[in-house]
Amino acid sequence: MVIKPKIRGFICTNAHPAGCAESVKRQISHVKSANLPTNGPKNVLVIGSSTGYGLASRIVSAFGFGAKTLGIFFEKEGTERKTGTAGWYNTAAFQQEAEEAGLWAKNINGDAFSHEIKAKTIETIKEEMGKVDLVIYSLASPRRTDPNTGETYSSTLKPIGNSVTTKNLNTSKRVIDEVTVEAANEDEIANTVKVMGGEDWEMWIDALKEADVLAEGFKTSAYTYIGKELTWPIYGHATIGKAKEDLDRAVTAIKENTSALKGEAYVSSLNAVVTQASSAIPIMPLYISGLFKVMKEAGTYEGVIEQITSLFQENLFGETPRFDDGGHLFQNYKELEDDVQAKVQHIWDTVDTDTIDELTDYKGYHQEFLHLFGFDYDNVDYDADVNPEVAINNLV
Repeated sequence: MVIKPKIRGFICTNAHPAGCAESVKRQISHVKSANLPTNGPKNVLVIGSSTGYGLASRIVSAFGFGAKTLGIFFEKEGTERKTGTAGWYNTAAFQQEAEEAGLWAKNINGDAFSHEIKAKTIETIKEEMGKVDLVIYSLASPRRTDPNTGETYSSTLKPIGNSVTTKNLNTSKRVIDEVTVEAANEDEIANTVKVMGGEDWEMWIDALKEADVLAEGFKTSAYTYIGKELTWPIYGHATIGKAKEDLDRAVTAIKENTSALKGEAYVSSLNAVVTQASSAIPIMPLYISGLFKVMKEAGTYEGVIEQITSLFQENLFGETPRFDDGGHLFQNYKELEDDVQAKVQHIWDTVDTDTIDELTDYKGYHQEFLHLFGFDYDNVDYDADVNPEVAINNLV
């Protein structure tokens, strides 16, 4: 079939296998050109490995350090009439590149919140990896079923305390308008913490420890975005922010539980980038478009793969890791510089529909959005007939 992007609001409902493969190849190329330290991981588990920061973490681990990688994800395979998800095609492309490079890599597709997938993961680690020395937790899901109770929780993207009316870049209509988001109630806050907080990360580490598949001195990290004043009303100080705060609680619990192994647990604070999740959050398309403009002009822009390469290089495996005031590994320091934030604020205050392209890098934002699904790469023929049915080798 000939595959063109099908965009509805802030999501794209299809993906291009050749374009996703191109995305993976470009990320691998960046990692191979990086000057990474020699003390990196050797056996890596990435929970949420098929897109965004999780995929980048797997690529850096494998192609930067030669590590064995086990990826956990929940994606859909393509059929004769319908494309698979971008994460499926990303993983298939990663798998092919890993095999060609002689790297061990296997994949488990299923609900990472479930006991079943945790058990299958542990079985695979025991049989084929030994013990893992790095666990990356990078799940992004709108809902979670608690495996102990069977109850399903859904997250919300809402402010806390009062409703918020704010400027917004409506990506469907390509106009600057306003959006009002009602305040969350207590149940919505608690449910968002259950989905996006640290409980499942903690459960993963507990299960891995009990199965004796964590190496002594292992490291684990979950990822967060904190931002500054401009994004706080709907992000940092909102329901998502409460969930991210729970990651800090989980860090303390994980450190205590793995003290005998001398385990290291971190929350890594990363840049605002275009992801399937951030595209759905009011404020973020306009904020990121302005941020791209400022950071690209300053020569400090970093996409997903650049951020994770730097995180591994400078912080996770660097000699002098950088921490923010909250004790997180501080990788988004370039974004949060006062000068950068002041310039983004000025763009925010002055931009209107007629000046979107002049004052922001919305074109760059939209291109990054299309890249998430394998579209808009200049060396991919999007008029060619392609097979949407792509297999993933080594799917456990």
